[in-house]
Amino acid sequence: QVQLVESGGGLAQPGGSLRLSCAASGFTFGTYAITWARQAPGKGLEWVSGIMGDGTKFYVDSVKGRFTISRDNAKKTVYLQMNSLRPEDTARYFCARGRATSVIWDHRDSYDYLGPGTQVTVSS
Repeated sequence: QVQLVESGGGLAQPGGSLRLSCAASGFTFGTYAITWARQAPGKGLEWVSGIMGDGTKFYVDSVKGRFTISRDNAKKTVYLQMNSLRPEDTARYFCARGRATSVIWDHRDSYDYLGPGTQVTVSS
């Protein structure tokens, strides 16, 4: 069955870095879009960054220039490198599988599976 497992979260200081990983199994990984989303306490799900099957990347404005998404199809893993972290980046981060190779990346209906998430806390 389809599984997505996030890792790499933790506590970081403002200005610090973390790298999140999303390990996938149970489907032909390279043909699907994968996106990172986050949810802060008391807030809705926010689409952070997506990477399509052809490698096209998308970012929400608040993370452009600070976060970088990448994928390793051989390892069936998508990464989110997060630099220059801010307290407002504090959230639970999830990876989601798109329904196709290319999707409307910031639309909830574009995704059919979501991992359990990993917590990121940015605080001094």
